[in-house]
Amino acid sequence: MLPFPPRIAALPKTIPFVGPERQERDRGAPFAARLGANENPFGPSPKAIAAMAEAARGVWQYGDPENHDLIDALAAHHGVPPSRISVGEGIDSILGTLVRLFVDDGTPVVSSAGAYPTFLYHVRAVGGRPVLVPYRDDHEDPDALIAAAAETGAPLVYLANPDNPMGTFHDAARVAAMVEALPSTALLVLDEAYGEFAPAGALLPDDFAHPRLIRLRTFSKAYAMAGARVGYALTSGEIASSFDLVRNHFGVNRLAQAGALAALDDAPFLAGVLANVAAAKTRIGEIGAAHGLKALPSATNFVALDTGHDGDFSRALVAALAQEGIFARMPFVAPQDRCIRISAGPEAMLDAFAAALARALARLSTSAGA
Repeated sequence: MLPFPPRIAALPKTIPFVGPERQERDRGAPFAARLGANENPFGPSPKAIAAMAEAARGVWQYGDPENHDLIDALAAHHGVPPSRISVGEGIDSILGTLVRLFVDDGTPVVSSAGAYPTFLYHVRAVGGRPVLVPYRDDHEDPDALIAAAAETGAPLVYLANPDNPMGTFHDAARVAAMVEALPSTALLVLDEAYGEFAPAGALLPDDFAHPRLIRLRTFSKAYAMAGARVGYALTSGEIASSFDLVRNHFGVNRLAQAGALAALDDAPFLAGVLANVAAAKTRIGEIGAAHGLKALPSATNFVALDTGHDGDFSRALVAALAQEGIFARMPFVAPQDRCIRISAGPEAMLDAFAAALARALARLSTSAGA
C-alpha cells in the first residue's frame, strides 16, 4: 500500500475528462470531426505559427520564468498595469495555483453543480470541500452562489461567464453587483475563457479592478492555441504577486510564449475567426432544428442543443455520434444533461456532424422501437 495521505487515498479514481485520443484508441479509428472539447478548429494566426516555428530553434533554452514580454503585451492589450497580470499553463493550471493559495483541508469552496469540473478537481486534491448550488434557467445563479459563500465562509466562489457547458451569460452589471455582494472574506474566481465570443455588455471593462476579483482568460479558445497551454489572470497586484509563491515558474514554454505574443498582435485574424465561429453556430442550430433539437442561445464557441429528452437519451446520442465518427460532449448534471454540446468548426466538420446526427438519431429510434 502506497503511503498516500488520507485526502489523496479518499479521492475517486476518476479524471475530469476522457480525451478524444483515448476514445479514438478504444474505437480503433480517428474521429471525422472533433467537436466536443470546444477547441477552435479554425486554427491559430499564421503569425503565431511562424513565431512558434522560429522559437523552436531556441527550444534548448527554458522559457522566461517571469513571462515578461507576454505580460507587458497583455497589460498593453487590456490597459492595465503589468503588476495585475499573472501567466500560467492555461486556465486549468491557474485554477490549481489559486486553490493551493487559498484552500486547505476542509475549506469550503463554492461552485455550481455541473459547471466546469477541473476547478473542483483541484479543490478535492488539496482536501477542500465543494459546496454546489444548482443552475437556474440554464444559467449559473449568482444569488445562490453569494448565499452559499455567506453561509459557509468559503474563500473562493467560481463563476464562468460566459458559461460552460450551457453557453449562457450574465451581463457585466450583474457580475459587478455579485463582486460587491460577496462576503468580504470571499474571492470571485471569474472564468472568462470564452470572453472574446461574448456579446457587447457581457464582460466587465478590462480595467475593472476589485481586491476580491480574479478574472481568468486563455489563448485556447478564440486564439486557437489549446495545445500550447497559455492562460492568464487579470487581478489585483497582491493576488498576482502571490502566485509567485507556488506557481510552476518554468511552466509556459518558449514556443507558447512566442505564439501567444504573435497571436495577440494579429487582431484582423482574430476578427475573422470570430466571424467564422458565429456562422458555424448558426449552422449548428440549423442542423439541430432539422432533427428536432433546439439550440440554446450561445455566447461561446459552442452550441448546447436541447434534445427534448433526459440525460440518458443525451448520453446515448453522444455515444451514437462517437460510433459515427463525431466527438461530442454533454453537460453531466440534470436538467442541463438533456442537451448535447457541439463546438463550432469549419463547414466540412459540420457537414460530417449533420450526416452523423441523422444516422445516430435513426439508430436510437430503431433501438427504442425494438
